[in-house]
Amino acid sequence: MYHRKLFRGAAAPGSAAGSWAASPSARAASRIDPREAGLVAVLLVLAAASWVFTSAQLSGMDMGRWTDPGPLGFFVATWVVMLAAMMFPSVAPMVVAYDRIQQHRRKTGRYAPAGATAVFVAGYLLAWTVFGMVAYSLYMSVASLAPGLFGSDQGGRWLAVGVILMAAVYQLTPAKNVSLMKCRTPMDFILHRMRPGYRGALVMGVEHGAWCVACCWALMVALFALGVMSIGWMALIGAFIAGEKMLPWKRLANRSVAVALAVIALGVALTPVTMDGMGM
Repeated sequence: MYHRKLFRGAAAPGSAAGSWAASPSARAASRIDPREAGLVAVLLVLAAASWVFTSAQLSGMDMGRWTDPGPLGFFVATWVVMLAAMMFPSVAPMVVAYDRIQQHRRKTGRYAPAGATAVFVAGYLLAWTVFGMVAYSLYMSVASLAPGLFGSDQGGRWLAVGVILMAAVYQLTPAKNVSLMKCRTPMDFILHRMRPGYRGALVMGVEHGAWCVACCWALMVALFALGVMSIGWMALIGAFIAGEKMLPWKRLANRSVAVALAVIALGVALTPVTMDGMGM
């Protein structure tokens, strides 16, 4: 297995994998590798640009809870940009881990084509794009079968409350815990699923994206309930996702998101006008 070879190579001085078995100071030094810092900077710049573009694109479109996502083409384009804005900061550790292994393969003479990291990211976005299209199809199907169901005057508010509470409950399930652990341990994920070449990068990106969907699908459904065209709710859900994936206190972060969702559901139920103010 490739990951076993990599760990065996950890004893060799100066090897890329050896930094993981080295002293804390050596590991700290490895974390400020210029290439890796540049990669993180690119992801953050793309995320910032996506926020700016999304804000301009969605200006005036937020109609509160269950906002109509618009035509399919518009939704898919907007959805992908939204994903970059919301997910790139939290996916950065996984992308860096993948790129680090690619560099190690090149140094040891193994096949690691240029641009594989970008293909990995594309696979990640592809998994989330498929989820978005499924969610869009379900939304439009229900809307056509039960016109007005998503309207505030016909129970849409209480449907939103139920969906947000469902997302809060999902935070406490074993499925959430398992998928969240996959997202929080990037090097373990990469080492156990390493596949060479562009096809391998795409498959790995899709697989990681699928785990991320399993981890965060309920939060995204809650975003549909709150208003998928709302920059304010997008920012809050994105912060929830980043916090539970990146903060060192996994259980606390996970439980805090569950409590926050329950509070939001209560606010939608009791003070809907105030909660609509998140639309920005």
